[in-house]
Amino acid sequence: MKLLVFGRTGQLATELAALAGPGLSITCLDRTAADLSDPEACAAVMQAAECDAAIIAAAWTAVDRAEAEEAAAALVNGASPAAIAQVAAARGIPLLHVSTDYVFDGQGTAPWKPSDPTGPLGAYGRTKLAGEDGLRAAGGPHAILRTSWVVSSHGANFVKTMLRLSETRNHLTVVADQIGGPTPARAIAAALVDMARQLLADPSKSGTYHFSGAPDVSWAEFARAIFVAADRDVTVEDIPTSAFPTPARRPANSRMDCDDLARVFGITRPDWRAELEGILAELGLKTPLGVSPG
Repeated sequence: MKLLVFGRTGQLATELAALAGPGLSITCLDRTAADLSDPEACAAVMQAAECDAAIIAAAWTAVDRAEAEEAAAALVNGASPAAIAQVAAARGIPLLHVSTDYVFDGQGTAPWKPSDPTGPLGAYGRTKLAGEDGLRAAGGPHAILRTSWVVSSHGANFVKTMLRLSETRNHLTVVADQIGGPTPARAIAAALVDMARQLLADPSKSGTYHFSGAPDVSWAEFARAIFVAADRDVTVEDIPTSAFPTPARRPANSRMDCDDLARVFGITRPDWRAELEGILAELGLKTPLGVSPG
């Protein structure tokens, strides 16, 4: 299978590139090859591409900045995915697109199902929802994979932020009233490749799905788990979201119901606790499981 990936340096694109091997060719496009702020250019790339399936792994992820620059975020997250989807649909090429829990309003405590009504709280969620709508409107074989709290040993993410802060501080205050499932980028990449293969064989599997790590935890609980796994002596104090104001509102409930993905594609939620060991090992902070030190 030949995969075209929009994105190259982000957490997800980095993990996708690492999956290339016999029977799986992966071409990752950086901003110079496919600038998602230019929908027409991205459509042209999709038109000329020699691939069996495509994945949009890049996005505007600066949640707070999107509040002040929504038009720019809308090009990257909304208009370009829609333009790519139009071409992919015309060519009959399956297109997979990564979306977010931010398309929901975060109310309640029940895990969000793909069919639940959306209600973004801010610009980031609105622009990502626009991208979803563009894929559906194009009418081609596609999969929208909503995920949450992405982590890896690459780029900027919560795990790396906590580790950096722990270098100089032994006490941190972390939000405890936002609940979700930390999701390893490596697991998302593997899921997307599996889904692409299945969509090629059966386009009727097109639709919107959820994928997040288990178990669901608060940011504070996740922070404690990171410090325990990394053997860092840091105490974490729970605080409410109101004590940590940001330009963009965050959803309090980011729990995801992933049953449809398991039923249709046979892909189940990864245990982020096991994946955290691997992330720390890649960062040189943990001996890989099953490997003796020295």
